[in-house]
Amino acid sequence: MDLYVPILVLAVLAGGFAIFSVAIAPFTGPKRWNRAKLDAYECGIEPTPQPVGGGRFPLKYMVTAMLFIVFDIEIIFLYPWAVSFAPLRNDAGGVIMPGLGLFALVEMLLFIVTVLVAYAYVWRRKGLDWD
Repeated sequence: MDLYVPILVLAVLAGGFAIFSVAIAPFTGPKRWNRAKLDAYECGIEPTPQPVGGGRFPLKYMVTAMLFIVFDIEIIFLYPWAVSFAPLRNDAGGVIMPGLGLFALVEMLLFIVTVLVAYAYVWRRKGLDWD
């Protein structure tokens, strides 16, 4: 049980801080109300009228979002591969767990080339320019 005491103390402190923050906020926060803040999904900005049927939404935002997703997925695949690529050895020099080898290296190179092709496409289409 002694091992769990620090975790329980941290959980109690975190819960206490959360409850305290929610309870004190109405008394200490600013009280500047306007029509936009009382609307649903408020952000503090007066909403602008939208055209009937919606308006055109720039595709650049979605291309940039997809680019971030591609690079996030690349990091998710690269990190474990980099950690387990080399063989794991003990103090005496013996192999505890073999590395991934040449096949994994070729596969990762193909994956990186695929990601770089996507990056070159976005760069060529000026998806990274915010002018």
